[in-house]
Amino acid sequence: MKHTNYYDVLGVETNASESEIKKAYRKLAMKYHPDKNPDEKASEKFKEISHAYDVLGDQEKRELYDQYGEEGISGGGGSNMSPEELFASFFSFGGMGGGGPSRQRRGEDLVKPFNVTLEDLYNGKTTKVSLQRDVVCPSCHGKGSKSGATRKCPSCEGRGIKVAMRQIGPGMIQRINTSCPNCDGEGEVIREKDRCKKCKGIKTIEEKKILDIFIEKGMQNNQKIIMQGEADQEPGVETGDVILVLKLAQHERFERQGNDLLTEVNISITEALCGFSKVLVKHLDGRGLVINHPAGEVIKPGAIKCIVGEGMPQYKRPFDKGNLYVKFTIEFPTDMWISPDKIKQLETLLPSRKVEELSRPDVIDEVHLTEGDFSEYGNKKAKGGNDLLLLWIFITLEENEPIFVFSIN
Repeated sequence: MKHTNYYDVLGVETNASESEIKKAYRKLAMKYHPDKNPDEKASEKFKEISHAYDVLGDQEKRELYDQYGEEGISGGGGSNMSPEELFASFFSFGGMGGGGPSRQRRGEDLVKPFNVTLEDLYNGKTTKVSLQRDVVCPSCHGKGSKSGATRKCPSCEGRGIKVAMRQIGPGMIQRINTSCPNCDGEGEVIREKDRCKKCKGIKTIEEKKILDIFIEKGMQNNQKIIMQGEADQEPGVETGDVILVLKLAQHERFERQGNDLLTEVNISITEALCGFSKVLVKHLDGRGLVINHPAGEVIKPGAIKCIVGEGMPQYKRPFDKGNLYVKFTIEFPTDMWISPDKIKQLETLLPSRKVEELSRPDVIDEVHLTEGDFSEYGNKKAKGGNDLLLLWIFITLEENEPIFVFSIN
């Protein structure tokens, strides 16, 4: 005697074909799904429909149910999928929020840093990158075995996952999905003798590929170059992209800010005062930029000048360029002695000395300048008692002649 309860739930005869059962489930599931019918009774009806289809849609479970009823399938734990999971699996929905069929599952993107120089971003560059990736085995076309030798995993019934129940409190049970250890989540198993000799049943093999990379003028640090469909391949999965993230190395002469450039140049004090005409900057494309600075226009230390249109090219519009800013450092002569007569001459050419505006203090000490090491600034420790401290004190009369001199150690 056949048990008919599940057939009645779906509204089909006990001898209904697999396609008739699927058609009946599809119609009822769409009608009573909670997203379309929020009524509580409809939700319970949806669970009942899903459970009935989970049994009658599986040939083995259906045979057990026909012979033994619900007790015949209770030993297997019933359905391993929730009604929502079953519905999504049946209709190939990626989620329950928006409806409509899901797109093909997509593989992961491969993201890699790619080192570039400022010259590369200024001039543009075509280069190559070597990539090690997985590709679908050409021998078995991603099947992993001889044609027809792949069979459904009996442990997870081809789903690739197993469901475990864990009690987390009184009357509270947590449902945990884990990858099936028997098939490594593939849902399929292949006997050792049937495995593809090239890929050993893995379905993919490693391949070394050379990719052509084009760095466009004006690209920025951390900008991405996307090579579509060049990541690891998997059978039945849309291949992801290779994403190269540009990493700009620090430049020895130029600093970039947006499309502008900044460089620092050294000129002599003579050039700062008397002008110059020379190649002042070697640009990123190898050109020398000749600067003509007229005499009489004094360049002060730290002054910044601008050269319009000699900065970085704009991305996608390489003929539009930013500006080049030049910061000047003045080199003063060292170990240079100027004779007194030349000093008088020099003073006539330079601005007059500033008149001291403040009144002279009552006490004045005359001191001398020496070479100083600024790295020692703030690092001097208080001298101990073993150090010798000489203090010369001159006691003078009105005639400025010393009376006596003494020292303290």
